[in-house]
Amino acid sequence: MHGLMLGILLFGGDWPTFRGPNSSGVAPDRGLVEEFGPGKSEVWKTPLPPGHSSPVIVGERIYLTGYEGEKLFTFALDRASGRILWRREAPRPRQEKLHKSNSPASPSAASDGRNVFVFFTDFGVLSYGPDGEERWRVPLGPFNNPMGQAATPVLAGKTLLVPCDQESGSFFVALDKDTGKVRWRVERPEFTRGFSTPVLWRPKGGRLQVLQAGSYRLVAYDVETGKEEFIVGGLTWQLKPTPALGDDAIYVLGWAGVADPGQQENVPEYEEVLARLDKNGDGKLQRDEIDNPKIVKGFEDLDLDRDGVMGKRDWQMYRSKRSVVNGVRAFRLGGKGDMTDKNTLWKYEKSLPNVPSPLLYEGVLYLCKEGGFLTALDAKTGNVLKQGRITGAPGAYFSSPVAADGKLYTVSEEGKLAVIKPGADWEVIKIVDFNESVNATPAIADGRIYVRTHSALYCFGRR
Repeated sequence: MHGLMLGILLFGGDWPTFRGPNSSGVAPDRGLVEEFGPGKSEVWKTPLPPGHSSPVIVGERIYLTGYEGEKLFTFALDRASGRILWRREAPRPRQEKLHKSNSPASPSAASDGRNVFVFFTDFGVLSYGPDGEERWRVPLGPFNNPMGQAATPVLAGKTLLVPCDQESGSFFVALDKDTGKVRWRVERPEFTRGFSTPVLWRPKGGRLQVLQAGSYRLVAYDVETGKEEFIVGGLTWQLKPTPALGDDAIYVLGWAGVADPGQQENVPEYEEVLARLDKNGDGKLQRDEIDNPKIVKGFEDLDLDRDGVMGKRDWQMYRSKRSVVNGVRAFRLGGKGDMTDKNTLWKYEKSLPNVPSPLLYEGVLYLCKEGGFLTALDAKTGNVLKQGRITGAPGAYFSSPVAADGKLYTVSEEGKLAVIKPGADWEVIKIVDFNESVNATPAIADGRIYVRTHSALYCFGRR
């Protein structure tokens, strides 16, 4: 666990944001129960309305979000008993379009140990105090994202970092955690839809930076000022997973449609196409002027700003989209400006997950893919150590893998949780069946395992 983790952990046994300390998915816990599941080593089980957000655990509290009918809620639970201490309804001035695999309560909460911060795509950001009293609210959006927002806000000291990538009008905003006032806001017009949660990194002797992966590149910003420090490129056009951060490298995974090896296309420059196809001379491409059947068929998705025509930005984004290759890329950290050439360490472009984030654990990078396939890569070289099926847990995967106590934990959407012995020759130890859907990532804190299904939050451990 690298040095920054010590600054992120609020207490020895906390899981303070999505995937725990600095979104790493790794907990230092030992002695976790080996036999667990519904009715077995069950400390408590609390019924909850659905939501894809993962449990966040700080001090004596657990925080989650959920939805019930048309209403959006934030929940605070007692960590010891699972009792719901309070629930607060968020405003919902709109209902934005969502992918069928998304939900109106997908981003996880963040907490500083006393207060909680939540983000809803249908409202924006709210903060509540220990007793559920609203501290402040910051409306954001509406968002131009056909899949819905999903990135989790991240706390860095007194700053709450909120990424809002979308088809047009993307931005990254930093809010004062005590007042909700904007500390800085960076516009990101070169980014389209994105769902990746940021991670934090401090260069030796330097200031804290926030690393945000998005379309085609990852950008490092100064946490205090929002100033761009360095970028690394070569990423695919749509980023869902959260990067895995090591001591001296970052591992960025991206899979998106039409970007597997061999699917690339040489798309001409906008000016060349405009000169040939712009029959009415308005400087833009109408749908009926385009002679490429693939573009005509996908016109609504390619018209990013929804103005009914393909302008220069729309075409440039399409051109970039058809040139990139999906993959996992390892980058050295640091530098100034574009560090792609200098910082790229290796890349791997086969058998890639869509949504689950990569997991770095004891020198091995794990990728958990749809169908229940697990790939172990040497984190230094990118070489495949082992690739195989998680026997007994096929199907779709939206939850990300986590690790603790010398074990990996993965869970499929149909609720099959696999306990896996890690390493170059990883093997499945057991499958725990929850008999209902799971989209949230498990949490591990203070010797206990927390699993959120679509109807409840389970806590497993020794009583």
